[in-house]
Amino acid sequence: MRHWFQFPIVEGKASRQAHCDLPDGTFERECGKEGFFGPASHMYHANPPTGWTEWEGPLRPRAIDTTKLEQQGKTPWDASLLLFNDNLKMRVWNSQQSMDHLVRNGDGDEVLFIHHGCGQLYCDYGHLPFRDGDYIVIPRATSWRIEVEEPVTVLLIEATNSGYQMVERGLVGQHAVYDPAVLEYARIDDAFLAQQSSHQRWQVLLKARNQLNTITYPYNPLDAQGWKGNLTVFKLNWRDIRPLMSHRYHLPPSAHTTFVADGFVICTFVPRPIESDPGALKVPFYHNNDDYDEVLFYHRGNFFSRDNIEAGMITHHPCGFSHGPHPKALATSMANPKKETDEVAVMIDTRWPLEIADLPEGAENKDYVYSWLSNKQTIQPVGDNE
Repeated sequence: MRHWFQFPIVEGKASRQAHCDLPDGTFERECGKEGFFGPASHMYHANPPTGWTEWEGPLRPRAIDTTKLEQQGKTPWDASLLLFNDNLKMRVWNSQQSMDHLVRNGDGDEVLFIHHGCGQLYCDYGHLPFRDGDYIVIPRATSWRIEVEEPVTVLLIEATNSGYQMVERGLVGQHAVYDPAVLEYARIDDAFLAQQSSHQRWQVLLKARNQLNTITYPYNPLDAQGWKGNLTVFKLNWRDIRPLMSHRYHLPPSAHTTFVADGFVICTFVPRPIESDPGALKVPFYHNNDDYDEVLFYHRGNFFSRDNIEAGMITHHPCGFSHGPHPKALATSMANPKKETDEVAVMIDTRWPLEIADLPEGAENKDYVYSWLSNKQTIQPVGDNE
């Protein structure tokens, strides 16, 4: 058994409660371990921790506009990698047509987040309709295909050599955030049975060890007549997530964890009331999450802590430096705070550093690293007297 060293210390000016009632003239920065679960200290700075004016070197915040990738294809394996490491692979796949083949991921479980579109998914376990905002969890080595009713854009998140599990909810209980009863699973229904044919030739594109294999059958392999057990394809829509909230304290991103895999977690930010306590921070706090890379995929709404970020964009903040709200967003939150957020975003925190793939020209906003410069001189930090 082992524990982190515990010795709470107070030096100089500091607030009694993190993220609330900051000392006059200061900006708070959290330095934490283990993705907000480990030991942490809070620094109180005279200037914003993101107040750099120049940046040289490759370790910098990145912003990718996936709407400029222009990836089309009949199969999700046509989508190029965006961010990856030994635990995780991320792709964005656009398709306007139904699949005439099956795919199977032999490298790990897959989560499909439906950014746009709707249709029908058929897999070994049966039939599952889907729409925008659905997470679809597909166990490793499951054969599947989709029939497109409206053109789809899908964020694919592979848990390489691992699987997805529910997060431990501790004191708030198993029905908090979302009740497991809202999960919908693939069914052996009339639509599934109707798509079976013993006479048609079918191919399965198996991705394994980062290579493609084509397996041909003289019949449709999705020919199950029934099954039993507790492993299956299922979906969760962000609209069924009821986030944890505190009106007096800005909760860390870890409070919004949706899925856990080896080496990373997936969190979901959904609309919620904004903190109403006068002394509480109302946007994400500046922080060093120094064990994790942080990725955000923006799905819809007004992204209240970011400027010039649109739906379909991805931001990547590598571990090792401070980041937090953009100056305009921070100033607005202090002068004229909103009553609620309307953003929906998928966050991925990875324990090990992510690599970024080669991107087509124009897909990355290379000036994103300087987006914290705007109006930084006009910000007035939250103080005890506000």
